[in-house]
Amino acid sequence: MDFEQIIKLIEKVSASNLSSFQYESEGLKLSLESGKVIQNTVAVPVNTVPSDKALEVSGEEMEPEGNLVKSPLVGTFYAAPSEDSEPFASVGDKVKKGQVLAIVEAMKLMNDIESDFDGMITEVYVKNGETVEYGQPLFRII
Repeated sequence: MDFEQIIKLIEKVSASNLSSFQYESEGLKLSLESGKVIQNTVAVPVNTVPSDKALEVSGEEMEPEGNLVKSPLVGTFYAAPSEDSEPFASVGDKVKKGQVLAIVEAMKLMNDIESDFDGMITEVYVKNGETVEYGQPLFRII
């Protein structure tokens, strides 16, 4: 089971009404309870951007690497300047500090969301047209 499959499994279990879940296969043992990883320690190979790493899952939740770009206001998230345009930034894109990553519309005003970091986008947390809250993570950059 690769990293992406583990993440999908965790998301599915978290979205369900299950109070606990256990999975065991080929030397991998994963136990989840109320949406938290509770297994002692398991090394899992990770094939993600930018390099292969090992993910250690322990009794405490681990914060993923990188920096978060959060919404500075409540509004509607737009990934591109118009419906026909390409997104400002996507997973795998290298970005520079100050580069526009998205737009958040609030009270008919379009607010550019700029990167506070140099790096590579590894996650985009919201979809085009979704409502975002103040402080909600929009992007992860490593």
